[in-house]
Parts: sequence; structure tokens; C-alpha cells
Amino acid sequence: MFEKLRIVFTIPELRQKIFLTLLFLAIYRVGWQIPLPVVNQQAMTAKFDQEGGLGEIFQAVSVFSASQLNQATIFGLGIMPYISASIIFQLLGSVWKPLEELKKEGESGQKKINEYTRYATVVLCLLQSYFYLRYLISASEEIKNPAQRLINEAVWESMQSGFLFNFGWQIAAVLTMTAGTVFLMWLGEQIDEFGIGNGISLLIMAGILARMPGAGVQLINKAEFQLGGASGKLGIEHLIVMAIIFVAVIFGVVYITQGQRRIPTQSAKHVRGRRVYGGNRQYLPLRVNQAGVMPIIFASSLLMIPMILFSQLASRFPGNTILEQLKAMFERGDSFTYNVLYVAMIYFFCYFWTAITFNPKDMSENLKNFGTFIPGYRPGKRTADYLEKVMVRITYVGAGFLAVVAIIPTVIASSMEVPFMVASFYGGTGLLIAVSVAFDLVQKIDSHLVMRNYKGLLERS
Repeated sequence: MFEKLRIVFTIPELRQKIFLTLLFLAIYRVGWQIPLPVVNQQAMTAKFDQEGGLGEIFQAVSVFSASQLNQATIFGLGIMPYISASIIFQLLGSVWKPLEELKKEGESGQKKINEYTRYATVVLCLLQSYFYLRYLISASEEIKNPAQRLINEAVWESMQSGFLFNFGWQIAAVLTMTAGTVFLMWLGEQIDEFGIGNGISLLIMAGILARMPGAGVQLINKAEFQLGGASGKLGIEHLIVMAIIFVAVIFGVVYITQGQRRIPTQSAKHVRGRRVYGGNRQYLPLRVNQAGVMPIIFASSLLMIPMILFSQLASRFPGNTILEQLKAMFERGDSFTYNVLYVAMIYFFCYFWTAITFNPKDMSENLKNFGTFIPGYRPGKRTADYLEKVMVRITYVGAGFLAVVAIIPTVIASSMEVPFMVASFYGGTGLLIAVSVAFDLVQKIDSHLVMRNYKGLLERS
């Protein structure tokens, strides 16, 4: 392995791409630490630590958006508005005819869709940053102690003096956070063009991995290196179980992410002059986890809505038994209702996303146009029906795997009394994204090595 890594850095073009990518990621990490100048960082940290549920929600969102919502930095929104805009246009591309026509135009149509996606990203940034700042202002209005307000005392006093300064500050803060997300979007595109790997995915992965040291410190503080740790502490047996679970989950994620159902295909023979072409037996690979991490993102995002709603209502109307029960039902943790809804929504969105991204009719037509067929099935409708039946079956397995991985952090956090930030590295969206991006990065590096007649990083010597 060390010899292969040495070969990687001896190729000038590949070395330049890797160093440029690392430079862009370093720029992202620097901006990730710069707060908005009008926000009280210590007060925000204390506020979200006290709130608990809301802090966990912001932490969960930050995992798959490369953001830091509990600190209000210039990159506070992360790349989530761009991801949301991309998802919106991908969904519209399958139901809205003008976008369908653009997708069929090839590269020129895709450039136009990317342009629309950028405009939509700016609009979403403006809306999200405005509502986020309104939350900071409303939360500060309820706090009497100036040192505990989420907005700095000098700025708060100036805001009370007149509407003009209040409006001007909000406009400046909204534009700053919007510009931060647009810069991240541009940074991801620069990684795509001049670096190596998928830029947006690498930014998200960098945000996930940056939380590992903090999670490690929390785990060490909670650990007690002896059998049968004290109450609230983790003994050696707990640490061993967690290590085994971590390795098992990583193995499962790799296995399912790379898993394929290979359907054998046969190309028809055709004669040109005196030569016979075709007649080769190949296979059509169908991924077991066709939907990727999108079902977990959709399911967790939608379940945050009732969680936030009932939490706010319960705090506004204390003593209301019904609201307290509804709040407990939708809280992440031991809630049976939450876990059942989470699994059900993952299954639903797995089939929903697969139906959007995988079109058996188009694939059947493409096979027919290239003179390829599946043995035992006629080209056309019979082939499309067979592909759809196979995809329905393997999607069920992929959805079950995603449901297990998504529930594991909740089970570990509740059964072992581990902080959710630590437990999130044992499954969920973060682990799936990290593994998927790592494999994609290795494949990109392998393509450069193979072009120069070297063996890939994962190939045996």
C-alpha cells in the first residue's frame, strides 16, 4: 500500500490535483470557523446545549449539509440549499415536460439545468438565512440577561434604537450567509474541474470527518477503562461492543454500497463485409442500494418538522398533557413511534427515489437500440417488466439495509447512554456519505493509475 501511495504522488498531474483539492478543503475549513460578527458564540453554544432536542436537530442537519447551524458562521448554511435545489430540479425533471426536454438535449441541456439550479440556490439561501436570523432575534428577545443573548450586546442596543439599523443589519447578515453558500458551491465546482473527486460530496465528507475529534473526546470523557463502569460511564466491555459494531457497520456499508445484481445480456450478431460483430455475452449491473443516502435524508428531514413543531408548542403551553405526549412520540431516542415512522419513510423514499432515477422502459429501449437483449425475454415491454420486477426486489433489500443503518445510532445512544454525536459515527447518513465518497475518490485515483499502466489502490499486487 505504501508503494502504491508513493506511485500516486510521483505522477505530476495526479499530485497537482490532490494538492489542489486539499487546498480547497482547507479554505472551506477556515471559513467554517469564521462567525458572523454580530453573533454571541458562547451564548449560542450554551443555548443549544440547554435546549437538547433543538441542538440535536441542528447537529443532525449539519451532518449532511457541511454546515454549522449552532454557531452561525459565514458558511453556516453549508451546501444544503444547493443540494435542495438539485433535488427539486431532479424531481421536476421527471414530471415537468420542459425540463424533460432539456435533459434529452445532452450536455447543453444539462448546463442550462445547472444554471437554473444555481439561481434556485440563491433564492433558497436568502429565505433560509432570513428565517434563521429571525429565530436568533426572537430567541434573544426572550432573554433578559444581556450576556446570554444570541446577538452581541452593542448590536442589540443599536437594533433597538431604530428600524433602519435593524433592517440594515439583517440584510447584511442574510447576504453574508448567502454569499458563503454560493462560495461553497463555486468551491465544489472548482474541485470538480481542477481537483479530484466530486467537489460537493468532498465538502460534506470534510464536515463529517471534522467532527470525529470532538466525538472522540466525548467518548474518552465518558469512558472508564475497567470492567463494569460506574453509572453514566462506559466500561471496557461497552467499548469492545462499540468497536465490534463499528467494524460490522463499516463492512455492511461497503458490502451493500458495492453490491450489484448482474443481469446477463446477449448482443445480437451482425455481419459487415466479411466480419461478424457482436454476439458477446455481457451483464447489466443493477445496484442494490440504487437510492444511495437520499431516503435517509428525506426521512430524517421530514420527521424534524413534527419534532420541532410539538417541541415549540409544548414549551409555549406548559402543562398540556396531549402536547407533551406528542412531543415524546416524535423525539429521537427510545420513542417507538419515531423509529417505526423512520423505517417506514425510508422504505417509501427508497422506492420513490428509485422510481425517479431508474426507468426500466428507457433502459429496455436503449438495449433494443444497441441490439442487446436479455436471454429468455423479448425486447420491449417484456424486458421492461422483468427489469422493474428485479429492481423492486433488490430495492426491498437495500431499503432494509438503510433502515438498519439509520436506526443503529439511535439504539446505541439510548441503550448505552452515549452522546448522539458519538453514536452518529456508527451509522446513519454521515457514515454512508463518508464511505460512498471515499470509494468514489479511490475510483477516480485508480482511473489515473490504470491509464499509466499501474495497478489500482484496491487491486492486489
